[in-house]
Amino acid sequence: MRYGGLALAFVSSCCFAFSGPMAKYLNAAGLAPIEAVWTRLAGAGLLLVAVLVAVRPRALRIPGPRLPFFALYAVMAVAGVQALYFLAITRLPVGIALLLEFMAPVMVVVWVRFVRKVRLARAAYVGAVVAVVGLAIVVEAWQGLRLDALGLLLALLAGACCAGYFLMNDSFGDDVDPLGLIAWGMTGAAVVLIPFARPWNIPWDAFTTTTAPAGGLRLPVLGAYLWMVVIATVVAYILGVNAVRRLSAAVGATVASLEVIGGAIVAWGLVGETLGVFQIVGGLIVLSGALLAQTATASAQPELPAPAPGTGRESGQEAAPVTTSG
Repeated sequence: MRYGGLALAFVSSCCFAFSGPMAKYLNAAGLAPIEAVWTRLAGAGLLLVAVLVAVRPRALRIPGPRLPFFALYAVMAVAGVQALYFLAITRLPVGIALLLEFMAPVMVVVWVRFVRKVRLARAAYVGAVVAVVGLAIVVEAWQGLRLDALGLLLALLAGACCAGYFLMNDSFGDDVDPLGLIAWGMTGAAVVLIPFARPWNIPWDAFTTTTAPAGGLRLPVLGAYLWMVVIATVVAYILGVNAVRRLSAAVGATVASLEVIGGAIVAWGLVGETLGVFQIVGGLIVLSGALLAQTATASAQPELPAPAPGTGRESGQEAAPVTTSG
């Protein structure tokens, strides 16, 4: 179970890594970042809904009591992460905004420990902090830093929404089909972002062109878009949700930090963005943090009240480890 979950989380991060580089092709063709985000979510949502209607319509049923959960998932776990990050990079350097968004592993660990009252192995805490330090080195956070209070707040809110994505994936029960949750989450997020993306103004003819970011390979824009929708969104989300269900929110969020490293590698191969010494060193540190965090999967325990006299546990007997995931 643990190694299967880790494999899913790793492949999910690799798929997500194509998001930024493929979006650069849409940007080079004339789409604004928020327009690229909207077309990505709308396309992925409609594709997954259509497939489920044909092969698994039961997955699209939303239990009445779960409607607020689905709505929150669409607004916070999908639309919130995308929109808040986009707003943050208009006021902060991209590297700083990315670093603050990927504070999510630390936020998840804090939430699991103090709100869910689950004791995690020390490796979970150390791994999360090591991963964030590695990310800071990857994005060279010390370069061009300017403190914009609103930008910092937006980036931290994006991180909180990202943490919510992992926590929500870790908390729903058997009455929710993961595929249906992802399908409605993407579709709902696209609806929420309509006022910001204004799809009626999107230059749709750009998808018929062939382009390349500066120094990158030349590709058909439609091909880049389809890869972003199918691989970097639909497949990535499906694998990511199932990975968190097998691991835990804390470990899943930390392993997901590998997306930044994968994105840098894909960008190097496709769009000509070179990897410097800091990116390589930081990447190795992030990988170390992710590997360290995975050792916590077998040792998470709920915090128990003091044993009552006569229960046979006052002598120091320990409860069996219980993982946080379903």
